[in-house]
Amino acid sequence: MDNTIRGRVLKYGDNINTDIISPPQYMELDIAEAAKYAMSAIDPDFSTKVQEGDILVAGANLGSGSSRETSPLTLKYLKVGAIVAKSFARIFYRNSINLGIPVIECGEADKIQDQDVIEINLEQGIIVNVTRSESYVCSKIPPHILALVNEGGLVPYLKKII
Repeated sequence: MDNTIRGRVLKYGDNINTDIISPPQYMELDIAEAAKYAMSAIDPDFSTKVQEGDILVAGANLGSGSSRETSPLTLKYLKVGAIVAKSFARIFYRNSINLGIPVIECGEADKIQDQDVIEINLEQGIIVNVTRSESYVCSKIPPHILALVNEGGLVPYLKKII
């Protein structure tokens, strides 16, 4: 599989917690319904404007709060292609990977703007901002984690190898 992801950026700030990503009052809904409310506290139009392969970019501390899996699950349902942030809450980071969503830490995420088109080389740890003709160093995804992401997450990966 090609380990480069290209997509349009939807940009947000620091401290986007799991209550913002997946509001708790909609947790009991099925994922298709809950996804309609993703990010609604800060962007009521998020679920209607996000397109398959878009890349969510945020600042520091993305995904803090509860460990609910519905936060990355709603993003996966909406077909977010990858998530880039300056830093992640550990459980959100791991839940995203387990669902097959590439997550990339980038100290220069603040240089990326809403609606930019970026390309992420997951193996080399480089983000190319096609819109601004800039490059940023980011975290590399190790081969064993990349294999898991490329299979669509932990469960499909385990089904394949067992």
